[in-house]
Amino acid sequence: MEKYIWLIPLLPLAGFVINGLGRNTLSKGVIGTIGSLLVLVSFGLSVAAFFEVKSTGQAINADLFTWFQVGGLKVQFAFLVDQLSSIMLLIITGVGFLIHLYSVGYMHDDDGFGKFFAYLNLFVFFMLLLVMGSNYLIMFIGWEGVGLCSYLLIGFWFTNPSYADAAKKAFIMNRVGDLGFLIGIFLIFQNFGSLAYADVFTRAVNTPGAPLVLITMLLFVGAMGKSAQLPLFTWLPDAMAGPTPVSALIHAATMVTAGVYMIARSNILFTLAPATMHFVALVGLLTAVFAALIALTQTDIKKVLAYSTVSQLGYMFLGLGVGAYTGAFFHVLTHAFFKALLFLGAGSVIHAMGGEQDMRKMGGLKGKIKITFATMLVGTIAIAGMPPFSGFFSKDEILAAAFAHSTIFYIVGVITAMLTSFYMFRMMYLTFWGKFRGTHEQEHHLHESPPSMTIPLIVLAVLSAVAGFIGVPHVLGGHHELNEFLKPVFQGSVNRLGEHALGASTEYLLMGLSVGVALIAMAYAYVKYVKNAHVPVDDTQDRPILANLSYNKFYVDEIYDFLIRKPLDALSGFFYNVVDKLGIDGLVNGFGKGAIESSKGLRLLQTGNVGFYIFMMVAGIVAVLLYSLKLFTI
Repeated sequence: MEKYIWLIPLLPLAGFVINGLGRNTLSKGVIGTIGSLLVLVSFGLSVAAFFEVKSTGQAINADLFTWFQVGGLKVQFAFLVDQLSSIMLLIITGVGFLIHLYSVGYMHDDDGFGKFFAYLNLFVFFMLLLVMGSNYLIMFIGWEGVGLCSYLLIGFWFTNPSYADAAKKAFIMNRVGDLGFLIGIFLIFQNFGSLAYADVFTRAVNTPGAPLVLITMLLFVGAMGKSAQLPLFTWLPDAMAGPTPVSALIHAATMVTAGVYMIARSNILFTLAPATMHFVALVGLLTAVFAALIALTQTDIKKVLAYSTVSQLGYMFLGLGVGAYTGAFFHVLTHAFFKALLFLGAGSVIHAMGGEQDMRKMGGLKGKIKITFATMLVGTIAIAGMPPFSGFFSKDEILAAAFAHSTIFYIVGVITAMLTSFYMFRMMYLTFWGKFRGTHEQEHHLHESPPSMTIPLIVLAVLSAVAGFIGVPHVLGGHHELNEFLKPVFQGSVNRLGEHALGASTEYLLMGLSVGVALIAMAYAYVKYVKNAHVPVDDTQDRPILANLSYNKFYVDEIYDFLIRKPLDALSGFFYNVVDKLGIDGLVNGFGKGAIESSKGLRLLQTGNVGFYIFMMVAGIVAVLLYSLKLFTI
């Protein structure tokens, strides 16, 4: 397998080249087939790599060539497929293929069909590069590559100024985090003399704490930007401007989990820096509850899912921060399935509604688009943490680890789980129950999506329902196969952190509590939005103070605008008007004007009078003679 591992990222790259060059000449059928098929073949190779790693217990190392060597820095262009990256490969290529297939139907009537598939293929290539690289530099190339692709895909419909602004916002805010990641990479080389994971992790054990705290803090800054954590989270909800398949691929299943993967890959560094881990847990917890509070009142179906993504990412970082590396990665896996399903389901709803995204104008759709309804219901139950669906197992593992770490962390985590259940079932009830609230024309055109869109929904629904069984805890009679599989990656950290096993009765109590609050929230949402038929008020009407704060996202964008953008605009205005125009331009233009004015005076001497020229010549000869006689000096 080592000889063919490089084909996994190369095939999507080939799809980008073919579809990019042939976007105006190839038919949509050919473009869709090429783009989807190459990712499917890449998925097949990923499956083969996964089973080789599983059967041998050994990582696959493919050292392709020496990229460059400068002084003491030697960087190999090499791939590493171990237990952690092999699962990520399955997520990226498997879910990526389903989203490509879905896009064939969703984007069929778009004029930029070929360009869209080229961008999707390019994104998959960079994401694969990010997780397969055996050193931080290759990871960073993939990291920047997916950032570029997110800009291209979010702003795909760039003729709409607000969509173009959303793309720029995502790109710029990610650059803030990426700067921290880049400085962290510099410090890694300075302290360890290498960027290869094997060298860095081995040498880190003998490194004093202070450098590791600084390095891990900077790495986490990069993760905060890419994975939309406080305070660098506002780009992700705005990124819903892109086509729905983009939301599913980039902002649910893959790109936003890059930060989680990076910390999981660097787990030993973070374990050796407990101060950073505590900070990671705190930021993750605050992000989870803050985003959940915003999602409670949103009326755009994609915005609800966007803030849900931010909240679930917060859960993952909470898990990482309390040392539950397997639990956090387990949630990456389950979240990839149910959130991709929910985004694609939302796209199917929007497709049926003729582009409408406001849930206040929906209702009663469960009898009109039955497959979409059934699959989205599975995804909603999964994300709400109801057994035996996948989200229950992964979320419970994180909450149990949080309880062992801090009771306060656990309580806030459970409250967030309750809020998650409420806003997700609120979305379902407003969309699928009650009477239809849209226009007569929208109701007349309601229809189920084509098979190219519904088949991925069904596959993802099945995965959302059963994926949790790979992580059934011992207390429920399982063997937690995922934990056993990932042991070689996380064992060093587990040995240092120690096992914090809870008693069986305590685990049962924690499970019952998390499921109980989720059921209560679901029931309350049912009473409010189905039994009492409550519909969120129109934007022109007043809301209660807290609801208004939540609906307006706690005015975070406005605060950033006031504290950051306006002062920067004022500073740039000062530099432009005073430093640039009056200072630099004034100096340069002053020399020019001085030369012009002085030349005007000298030009007057050129009168054309021969007698005057002779006089000046004689005066010059006299001056030269006087100078030669040393009667004066210059």
